[in-house]
Amino acid sequence: MTRGLTEKQDQIVNFIVEYVHEYGFPPTIREIGDKFHISSLRGVTVHLDALQRKGYINRDRNSRSITVIGRTGKDAPERKVTFLPLVGTIAAGRPITAVENVEGHIPISQELVRNIPNAFVLRVQGDSMIEDHIMPNDLVIIKPQETAEHGDMVAVLLSDEATIKRIHFTPNGVRLMPANPHFKPIDVRQEDSRIIGKVIGLIRDYQTKLL
Repeated sequence: MTRGLTEKQDQIVNFIVEYVHEYGFPPTIREIGDKFHISSLRGVTVHLDALQRKGYINRDRNSRSITVIGRTGKDAPERKVTFLPLVGTIAAGRPITAVENVEGHIPISQELVRNIPNAFVLRVQGDSMIEDHIMPNDLVIIKPQETAEHGDMVAVLLSDEATIKRIHFTPNGVRLMPANPHFKPIDVRQEDSRIIGKVIGLIRDYQTKLL
């Protein structure tokens, strides 16, 4: 048993270390509870709070990020992740990451997010971008912004649905370009659409776990 830990705390910290080694990010509170048959989320957080006090993990509850320090709390390299909102159908008139729009939270390496504020995640629908190596059900990380350069890969809001496309500016307006010859470009009017962000990263769904 690791010095200074109860038997259950030792098991939990070992589980976290093994999970991080396998997946690259720590387990969710619910996954820890399922693993150790702890019925309430509060029961798990009691153990996590104790591990943090003893120097084995760090948790930032405001950003929902977790730093796993390692088996000894000092010797292992730190792995930092942040939890980004997974946005589903977007309600008209609401901020993109409003509670009504968020389906869950996705653990993302902070190396991908860097210091970008308010980043969020969209799930790719369909195969219109396969030649840009974006597949159905992939998760794309979005940097919020309302402008883009010609050729940028962006998330554009059409009605209440976000689509991922390359943006082209033409003399006649804006054209959203697919990366699949079986799909046609989409010509849009500014009043019918708006850019909600730029694609800055991609994660395959089989590596993703919802909170």
